[in-house]
Amino acid sequence: MPSLNTSLLSEIVVPHPPKIEEQRAIAHILGTLDDKIELNRKQNETLEAMARALFKAWFVDFEPVRAKMEGRWQRGQSLPGLPAHLYDLFPDRLVESELGEIPEGWRHSTIGEEVTVCGGSTPSTKEPEFWEGGQHCWATPKDLSALKFPVLLDTDRKITDAGLAKISSGLLPVGTVLLSSRAPIGYLAITEIPTAINQGFIAMKCDGALPNVYVLQWCRQSMDAIVGNANGSTFQEISKSNFRPLQVVVPSDLVLASFTRSAGSLYRQLAENEREARSLAQLRDTLLPKLISGELRVPDAERILEEAEKA
Repeated sequence: MPSLNTSLLSEIVVPHPPKIEEQRAIAHILGTLDDKIELNRKQNETLEAMARALFKAWFVDFEPVRAKMEGRWQRGQSLPGLPAHLYDLFPDRLVESELGEIPEGWRHSTIGEEVTVCGGSTPSTKEPEFWEGGQHCWATPKDLSALKFPVLLDTDRKITDAGLAKISSGLLPVGTVLLSSRAPIGYLAITEIPTAINQGFIAMKCDGALPNVYVLQWCRQSMDAIVGNANGSTFQEISKSNFRPLQVVVPSDLVLASFTRSAGSLYRQLAENEREARSLAQLRDTLLPKLISGELRVPDAERILEEAEKA
């Protein structure tokens, strides 16, 4: 059996710049990139928490409606999370529905009636013409498992035009919500690139009343119901036929428009932060071996870093 011990490790040659000042300069450059990536991560945690809290308050707890019913929110008054200009958007009472009490004027529906639900497939991996030189993104749940935040910017594998022709759902548009439907159920992302998908997804094209930022949060909030509708002996899977009947509350157009402006802005900033973090990580990984080997000098790397910050 292969083994590794301290004696073997001590014999490994590690190239490094001879001067400690240069080592520290390199560490500073790489550390600056790491610090910016970490800052973006923390910002995105805050942005995502804000979007989740807004969805829960408006569409799960119905807090604006309850605040009006209980007299805690008056016209012209601003409360935490409830600015005065939103007052007239929300009704002032709840009514009974198949989903229990919901705000007056809102309606209950099923997710299958509000979005276009579709799945994908895998072109034969034995056919090089489907894969070699592929230019179209092709997502699997593994692509989502590596995401820290629900933003799909790229995929590990690409398919050709011939491969794409083998997938009935074709190339899904930017803004599609992806939900992994098995092994495990629950990975989520909004696509920032046109992508085809394999059979491990339920894809939701938000071409109806509900925007993708609403559908994303609805999936998170409804995950117990989604998993509860799954079946399978080897592993749990939620099928499209079991997913479509899941019930959803559809707010008024004005409330949805207001939510889309707020949550959409948060999501766009989150996506931009992820793009920047991805670019910074690629830059860091490119600079490191070149700096260590001496192929790139510290002043050159500093200039590259300055240009990246300006961009």
